[in-house]
Amino acid sequence: MRYEQAHETLWVKRANRGNPALNYWLLSTLARLFRAAVLQPVPNPGGAASIRTEERRLRGFRTLGLRVPQVLATAEQAFVMRHLGRPGEEAPSLSNAIESAIAQGAPAVLQLWQQGLDAIREVHAKGEVLSQAVARNMVVCSDGVIGFIDFEDDPAAHLPRAVCMARDALNYAQSTALFLQQAGAMEPAQQQWRAFVSDMPLQAQQVLRRTVSKLGWVRFLPRSKRLGRDTLRVLAAHDLLTATAA
Repeated sequence: MRYEQAHETLWVKRANRGNPALNYWLLSTLARLFRAAVLQPVPNPGGAASIRTEERRLRGFRTLGLRVPQVLATAEQAFVMRHLGRPGEEAPSLSNAIESAIAQGAPAVLQLWQQGLDAIREVHAKGEVLSQAVARNMVVCSDGVIGFIDFEDDPAAHLPRAVCMARDALNYAQSTALFLQQAGAMEPAQQQWRAFVSDMPLQAQQVLRRTVSKLGWVRFLPRSKRLGRDTLRVLAAHDLLTATAA
């Protein structure tokens, strides 16, 4: 719940129930079927455990100098944090910012998109990984710095670091590629993506390339709006990810 104060905005986040066990079983089965470690689910137990995980990760990121909401107070089932934006100043998600920039053309979209890549690279360089590295969980602060929200799980506690890094990259690609396509920015973005991947540790690169090769069947899906936006996102992400193997 959001609270508007005189000089700041606060959020109270309360514990929720975790995801059903069936969901994890289905994802684990898919991961084994496709032999794709990045599909292996990261448990989110819900309740007080998820609250403690998020609080710990927010404090850890802040200690490393990464932009996350500041935790102000904690309880067993909830915590209070500051909003990343300042009163009266817009702080949109990176997803919303990129989508809004489409009307301005490819350069504006590519600039914002590269900021997201650079932010993920900085997180990895400081020894951390994200929880869900989708653009809606990244915030464009008023000073231009990219911040991060939503840390209810900790992939590094369950998966090898190389898999976690590849997982971050794939999440970001899946959540942004359609915007690149709509802006006519796919070709230059592929070059930027290739540079981003080449900077990753070799093991993470190998995980990415194996995953992309196993998803080659995606290109046969029909490019029809009637199949829904999610299908178009997957197809656009495949177009972007093919640069990984180049």
